[in-house]
Amino acid sequence: MAAETRSSMEIDEALKPFYERASEAEERLARLEALFSNQKGHSNTDSKKMSSVIKDFQSKLEIAQAEIVSEQEKASNEIQKLVEENLKLRYRISHLLRAVKEAYARSNANKVHGELP
Repeated sequence: MAAETRSSMEIDEALKPFYERASEAEERLARLEALFSNQKGHSNTDSKKMSSVIKDFQSKLEIAQAEIVSEQEKASNEIQKLVEENLKLRYRISHLLRAVKEAYARSNANKVHGELP
């Protein structure tokens, strides 16, 4: 469980730049929307420019959010692979430890009986 917590912290750290980009895009979009609503009385071309800029930022925000989702999925898959690998390695270690203990016990038994290994 500690490994999963550490892994989730590592995922959060890896995704931090994406969250920051998404937040920045949301802030810019909010500022532009506020500016746009304040300038409704201005010419139609200004309105079209602002609308274009807002749409551009919205698309960039959607791309950044899609990247975040993609990175989260990749990180989740990687965590699952690492958990599975960890379980396999623990299984192998337990068998290796048992084999070493058995060999050590046989070696001690042979020494007690005066036999050669």
